[in-house]
Amino acid sequence: VQLQASGGGVVQPGGSLRLSCAASGSISTVNNMGWYRQAPGKERELVGSITSGGRTRYPDSMKGRFTISRDNAKNIMYLQMNNLKPEDTAVYSCNADVAVVDGPRRYYWGQGTQVTVSS
Repeated sequence: VQLQASGGGVVQPGGSLRLSCAASGSISTVNNMGWYRQAPGKERELVGSITSGGRTRYPDSMKGRFTISRDNAKNIMYLQMNNLKPEDTAVYSCNADVAVVDGPRRYYWGQGTQVTVSS
């Protein structure tokens, strides 16, 4: 199983970006998925998560500007980020609780995608 995060880049303050996290491989089901970020010199923090049924959860600090969604048919999760601020600059990564065909169910991590908010 592989998770591929994409969509990062450089954006001006107030701008928007949409990140994608695609799961591929011998997948039976993709359960909970989540977005995390890690800024330079800081610990990794949760941005939010989404269940297979589409229920989302966000830490209070992330509510309002970030929206997580998913396409179960394509095994893709999205992170829509609006009104971006310089403090949102970080490497954004994703994880997913995946049941594989003829194998164990466990969490997988994708590589990060860099988001830089700068004028």
